[in-house]
Amino acid sequence: MSQADTRLSPRFLLSELRLIAVRRRNQAGLAALAAVPVILAAAMKLTVPDAGRGPGQGPDFFSQITGNGYFVALAALGVELTLFLPIAVAMLAGDAVAGEANQGTLRYLLTVPVARTRLLAIKYAGILMGAFLAPLVVATSGLLAGFLLFGAGDVTTLSGTRIGLATALLRLLVICLYLGVCLAALGAVGLFLSTLTEQPMGATIALTMLTVASFVLGQIPQLDWLHPYLLTQHWRDFGELLREPVAWEALIPGLTSAGAYILVFLSAAWARFSGRDVTS
Repeated sequence: MSQADTRLSPRFLLSELRLIAVRRRNQAGLAALAAVPVILAAAMKLTVPDAGRGPGQGPDFFSQITGNGYFVALAALGVELTLFLPIAVAMLAGDAVAGEANQGTLRYLLTVPVARTRLLAIKYAGILMGAFLAPLVVATSGLLAGFLLFGAGDVTTLSGTRIGLATALLRLLVICLYLGVCLAALGAVGLFLSTLTEQPMGATIALTMLTVASFVLGQIPQLDWLHPYLLTQHWRDFGELLREPVAWEALIPGLTSAGAYILVFLSAAWARFSGRDVTS
């Protein structure tokens, strides 16, 4: 590969994305994400809806599912956001660098030659693909299952007004994009953890535990001073997109927090990886 190819050719990026797409564990993970909305919709069809949810758990979309299948997608996103979506991103991020080191291919990649900064950027691009694809898979599966079992129609917003289905679908897409940005921040943390070890499972478990701890700490009122700095604090703000008019300003803290996490941990990953002595 020539120096020009190293700098300009998209083959390395396409190869990385293709490798991620064809891995059986990633395909199984997407299938699991898609299965949850189907199970949720079937359960709601067969049982009486819950009367409500506890405080601090985001908007209650479950009570509206039986009236409009659109809300299956929103309820599924809320359910999977606490564990399944973070695990999906953690698997990709943990495997990004540590997986190559574990398989003994990292040294080979760096002797092609490929600059370390470019390699790190390619790995993060793969994580970004998963971060934005995962919510879309959940939402699409939820819509299909919801429309099939409960039908479709105009959507009642959290403000009590009604909007057309086309407008509601556009807002669902924006919700998926917002959650994609949040998960991209999680992926940046995971990429940094992946540069610290040669065991991808270790990085995956560490990132998953960090996410769970962030959710738990966010539920403790005595730690309200810490809440604005938690990685997951603003993830559930996606419900603001279901208000009329949309409370765009309510999304700024979440986007700002995600941007800060991405900047800090990508910088940390670069600092760690650029000076790392690669032996495998």
